Amino acid sequence: MTSSELNSSRPTRPSRPNLAFRELRGQRSPAEFAAAVRRAAREIGERVSCDARYIGRVEAGEIRCPNYAYERVFLHMFPGRTLTDLGFAPRASVRGRRSREAEDAPVGPLASPALAVRETRGAREPYDTQDPYETHERPEESDVLRRAFMTGSGATVAAASLSPFGLAIDATAAERPARRIGTSEVQALEEAVRRIRLLDDRHGADGLYRRAAAPLRAAYALLDAGTTRHATGERLHSGAGELAISVGWLAHDSGRFDDARSHYAEALATARMAGDPALEAHAFCNTSFLARDAGRPREAVRAAQAAQRVARSLGSDRLMSLLAMREAGGWAGLADSTGCAQALARAQVLYARGGSDADPEWMSFYGEAELEALEAQCWSTLGDWNRAARNASRAAGLQDPHFTRNIALYTAELADDLARGGRPDEAAVAGMRVLDLLTEVQSSRVQTMLAGTARVLLPHRRASGVSTFLERHASLPKAV
Repeated sequence: MTSSELNSSRPTRPSRPNLAFRELRGQRSPAEFAAAVRRAAREIGERVSCDARYIGRVEAGEIRCPNYAYERVFLHMFPGRTLTDLGFAPRASVRGRRSREAEDAPVGPLASPALAVRETRGAREPYDTQDPYETHERPEESDVLRRAFMTGSGATVAAASLSPFGLAIDATAAERPARRIGTSEVQALEEAVRRIRLLDDRHGADGLYRRAAAPLRAAYALLDAGTTRHATGERLHSGAGELAISVGWLAHDSGRFDDARSHYAEALATARMAGDPALEAHAFCNTSFLARDAGRPREAVRAAQAAQRVARSLGSDRLMSLLAMREAGGWAGLADSTGCAQALARAQVLYARGGSDADPEWMSFYGEAELEALEAQCWSTLGDWNRAARNASRAAGLQDPHFTRNIALYTAELADDLARGGRPDEAAVAGMRVLDLLTEVQSSRVQTMLAGTARVLLPHRRASGVSTFLERHASLPKAV
């Protein structure tokens, strides 16, 4: 693209600095303020990847209106203020605009074809859109897709929406890059990881797995293409490894354990080649989780212990807490109640130390609700149904509504524990709540758990509410 084409498509009105936002930063550096934003996000269960560059773009007026996640965080940080008070433009005035200027847009395999077509058409204004329910299409198209997410059939709609976000990329194109890989491609890859995680949080994995495999192939083709800078290469390796783990999790949650094992191994190899301990710890963490679910508890313990050895240097107590929880799950699978209790106690102590800036971005799901849920799974595996039910109930009650899939998962755990603990009426009530959530969530893990609960409840089908649950469960469409 020539410089004249770029100039012709820039906004005719220059960005105006956001002085109100700059004033709120005060004496803190952009990096310090970004850290404060991330801490505030964790307080309300949001996930944002705020850094000094983002703060600079806001203050320069490049981001005229934040996405919905950042909006919630900013309003939490500055209660009583509106977006206008913070120096932002009304959302309606910027909705549907492109998020970045043309020279920032990715080229090659991670670029959206629709985006490339529009690069020379008309003026655009910078608009921050990292929210999965925003698109960069025309305003009416944005509204249509947003409504589809709110009213459509769960993961089917989510999967269909991957293409507008640039995730349904052509892997073969990555093998023929137009130029050496640079920052734009790496940023697009990192954004792909975030989008997949956000969609999974809302809708579960079943409708996403096959569509997410294409960007993974392209990511590794980009690795083969090479980069011009060492720092960019490190980010590319890390991004490709995180994408492999994300796709592996989609396979894992969809019951494709062999595929998941392969993806996790790919991520682990990438981490070791790149000398990336954070990525290595993440890969071992997921490998442990998979091993537990696949009936290999001793491997689950070993992988969790390996992850803890790698992660000690990273300075994140929350990460070490999660890894201790993974180890506890392995000990439970081995019917070692002592080893399980010791690992659970260690996880609780580490968690109580609080979060920090060293906590990995991917760990945003690990809050009090997940802590309770993982403990519930341990007691359930050990056959202590009443104790498991108490933890599962707390988990479902604590979970942020944003994580729809996890609410379904925790409630399915509760229903199963209640059923096996001899409380069929309560189990049926919890099971009905899960069935309601399955209109939004497609997760083989949840469906498998619910099927097990239904089998346990069959002898109690005359009990109050149980027959209604069993009939409704039997009417569910069979998984393909």
